[in-house]
Amino acid sequence: MRTTRTARSGLTVEAAGCVLWRRSPVTAELELCLVHRPKYDDWSWPKGKLKRGEDALAGALREVAEETGYTAVPAAELPSTRYLANGHPKRVRYWAAEAVSGTFAPNDEVDRVLWLPPDAARRHLTSPMDAGLVDALLDTLRPAR
Repeated sequence: MRTTRTARSGLTVEAAGCVLWRRSPVTAELELCLVHRPKYDDWSWPKGKLKRGEDALAGALREVAEETGYTAVPAAELPSTRYLANGHPKRVRYWAAEAVSGTFAPNDEVDRVLWLPPDAARRHLTSPMDAGLVDALLDTLRPAR
């Protein structure tokens, strides 16, 4: 587990993940991938703690592959989230990432995934903090004007 020391709060647990997206194979509409973690009974983005010395983006892509079974192509970095986990500050860095291949198989950490349109994904996320990343992703996917 990777941690960094902060002046006020001691150790910060460092984690990373992705807002994983694809075009629906049926409608070609944008879909976002949510993972269900039975340990917490929550719906969130694929994410996890970084290994010692692991680059954050590499860790984010590793977590996506481990939790969803998908290979992803990363794009823009999205806003990080910060919160307390087990009494320690935690920072999760996120990237927008397109799912390019793979198939989900339930595992010890994630028992289900859902591919949902952005508005449905926003409503289905357990943490309101995660919902803000939907708009951040949409901003990165809009064509430049």
